[in-house]
Amino acid sequence: PGAGIEAGMREPGRGGTAPSSGVVVQVREKKGPLRAAIPYMPFPVAVICLFLNTFVPGLGTFVSAFTVLCGARTDLPDRHMCCVFWLNIAAALIQILTAIVMVGWIMSIFWGMDMVILASKYS
Repeated sequence: PGAGIEAGMREPGRGGTAPSSGVVVQVREKKGPLRAAIPYMPFPVAVICLFLNTFVPGLGTFVSAFTVLCGARTDLPDRHMCCVFWLNIAAALIQILTAIVMVGWIMSIFWGMDMVILASKYS
């Protein structure tokens, strides 16, 4: 009594052996509908959209919406093309309207970075 460690248990790093079961854990990010609507574009187009989003919040996102109408793939395969287009327009409007308080500008830059990351996976 009062020893702090129960009989048969040892603290890791103090002579005890940690059990290794060999379990592989996979982590997958669950995206909301707005994030999943970001189109997979060619790399140069994604870089242009990032550039536009950096200097005029929402403009690159607005341009990327039209790539959906040109056949760009998204992570929303079960949604109709027009629905995904309007989701991108909504994201652009959110970025434009909240840019006044800097939230939209930061969101816009991160959105552009996501476009470039998706484009690098696409190519």
